[in-house]
Parts: sequence; C-alpha cells; structure tokens
Amino acid sequence: MKKTQIDFRTKCIHAGNGIDKETGAIRRPLTMANSYRLPEDASAMNWSDPDQLVYTRNTSANQIYLQEKLAALEGGEDCVVLGTGVSALAGVFFTFLDSQSHVICSNVSYIAVYRLLQEYFPDKYGVETTLVDTANLEEIKQALRPNTRLIHIETPGNPTTRVSDIAAIAGIAKAAGALLSVDSTFASPYLQQPLALGADLVIHSLTKYINGHGDAMGGAVIGRKELINRIKRQAMVNLGGVISPFNAWLIMRGVVTLPLRMEQHSRTAQTVAEFLAGHRAVDFVAYPGLSSHPQHGIAQKQMSLFSGVMAFGLKADAAIHNRFINSLELIVPAVSIGHDESLIVYVGPDDERNHFYPPEFRNGHLRFSIGLEAAADIIADLEQAFVECGLSS
Repeated sequence: MKKTQIDFRTKCIHAGNGIDKETGAIRRPLTMANSYRLPEDASAMNWSDPDQLVYTRNTSANQIYLQEKLAALEGGEDCVVLGTGVSALAGVFFTFLDSQSHVICSNVSYIAVYRLLQEYFPDKYGVETTLVDTANLEEIKQALRPNTRLIHIETPGNPTTRVSDIAAIAGIAKAAGALLSVDSTFASPYLQQPLALGADLVIHSLTKYINGHGDAMGGAVIGRKELINRIKRQAMVNLGGVISPFNAWLIMRGVVTLPLRMEQHSRTAQTVAEFLAGHRAVDFVAYPGLSSHPQHGIAQKQMSLFSGVMAFGLKADAAIHNRFINSLELIVPAVSIGHDESLIVYVGPDDERNHFYPPEFRNGHLRFSIGLEAAADIIADLEQAFVECGLSS
C-alpha cells in the first residue's frame, strides 16, 4: 500500500516507524548517541550532511524518524526538527531573510515572533518588518514591497485565536514572489493542512499538541525539500538548534494519539466555550468554533475542527481575574497549550502587544487551553471559581 493512500490516523502510527533490525523490536528504539561510526573511507564525505548519521548536531536517528512522520502528516516533501518551536521559527527567519529583505507578519503572534521580527532582526540585520492584521487581505496587499521575501502568519493566532485565510494569502504571496510560512501550532496537522492550501512552509511547536503530554520540547518546519535543506544547513547544523534524541523519541510516541486527542480537545472546547459565552460574568469569548467569532466562516473552510484553545475575559478588574484563576482546583494556572491537563494564564493589560489586540482584549484576558478532562468536570471547576469570586450566574 502506498503511503500517500493511507488515512491520517494510520500515518500517525506507522510513518517513520519500523522494525529494529538488531532486536526485532516493533518500535524504533531511543538512540542516545552523539556520534556515529564513520564509513571505511570518509575522505569524500560531507561532514555537515544533515541527512547522514555522523554527529547528533547534524542529525540523529530519532530525529530522522520523527521528520519522516511529520512530513507524511503534513503532506510535505521534507521536514526539519529543531530543539524548540522558537528554534523552528527563528530558523525560518534566519534562513530566508537578509539585510535587503522585507517581511510581513501577523501583528498578533507568539511573543518570541513579535520580538524576533519587530526588534532583533531589524536591529541586528536591517530586516524590514510590517505588522498587519492578516485576517484583512487588503492590509497584506497594501503592505507588499518589491523586497518582500516572506509573509508569516499564525492561524489560529496566539492568543486572540484570530484566523487568517491561508489559501487567499498564499495567492497573494505567490503573485508577489514571496514565501508564505504558516505557524499551525494551535491547529495541529490533524485539523489544518497549510501546504495543501498553498503555503510554502508550515511550522509547529512540537511541545504543544503534537507531543501532547507536556513533557518534551521541539519545533518543526515542513515543506519542499529545497527549502527544508536550506534550513537544515543554516539553522540546524551551523547554528546548533538540534533536538535531543530523547525529546524526538518522546514526541514520536506522542504523535500516535494525536487524532484521538484533537477530537476530544475540540469537542470539549466547543462545550466549554458555549458555557462561557452564556455566563453573565464573562465579557467575551474568542473561540473559532463559535458563530460569534469574527473569522468563524474562514475557520469552517480550512479547519476540520476548531482545536482546544480559547480566550475570554471577565467583567472584572485584574485582581478578580487573578483571584479567579487561583480559585480553580482542576484547571492549572500555567503557560503552554496542548497538554493532557487544562491550562489557563492571565495576560494583563501591560502586555507589550496589547495595542494590537482587539479592543475587548485590552483590559486583560485569560488564555485557556482545554485538556482531556471531561467537559462536565472542567465546567464544574469554572463554576466553583465564579462562585468563589462572587461572579455566580
């Protein structure tokens, strides 16, 4: 059976896996080595080959297995796995931007992206950056310049859950001769396929949904082989952003249950979002699965389900927001998303990106990552916290 013909859920299990030749184990082993035996004649070999097992800064056996799996899940020609999601993002920017480049980026994005493109790359390398609302296609078109080399979007975006139209933006990028990179971390490959919609590169923080267990860090970029090879050479081999074999092995294990987890995250999040939207103490709820979400229609078009992350605000001040999250008993006040347990974090009005947020976010908001607990238990925990704060319905 051709690998391209098998179901996504089957790829999660079988892609990148195989029988260990030495032991006969039916799962790839963890290879904790930082160096590999050289061929008998190494005189003509490429010492920095990112696809040959020479030295683990170049690549490792477990990294190769994971790259094969992720490329299969996203429908890409190749994949590079790096130490963190930020390493993957920085690797894309470092590889494809130079002092003559202009980049267009979502004005609401992960904080490290904001700092890399708004501060570090302009200050250190002279890269020009324009931040726009990428849900507004006209803003993207108006921001284009002759030297625009990259359009980078997050969809859904962090933390506002803003959804950008990947296919439409891919058309704009292609017409301008620019690359389109899509951070699809909030969706995972199970819910959204940016490459199939015309993106050149798709980026994931593997730390989040793809690993899914809150115990490993990694990042990945998937796309055409020519583009990925450039990232491997520049951002992995020569910047040293490599993933550890153990983290690659853990993430490989986590991917197996990705479809099951994303189904439950999404179903539970829809139920919780509807509960919050109907609560008198809640000022707003931003979740792509709600018809009230400004890009709900786009989300329906390019996502199969709406994932497990939402944001909401209370009709209350910062002190009550903080009291609310500290009154929760099941839901954990912590950063990150995509864990098996539900996580919540309060982002106050002093956030450096606050002026880019929609108006309802600017007095502070709660980013809420729905875990794998029963929806009724999550709602019960929210209800008791509302009561504790004097905000009962």
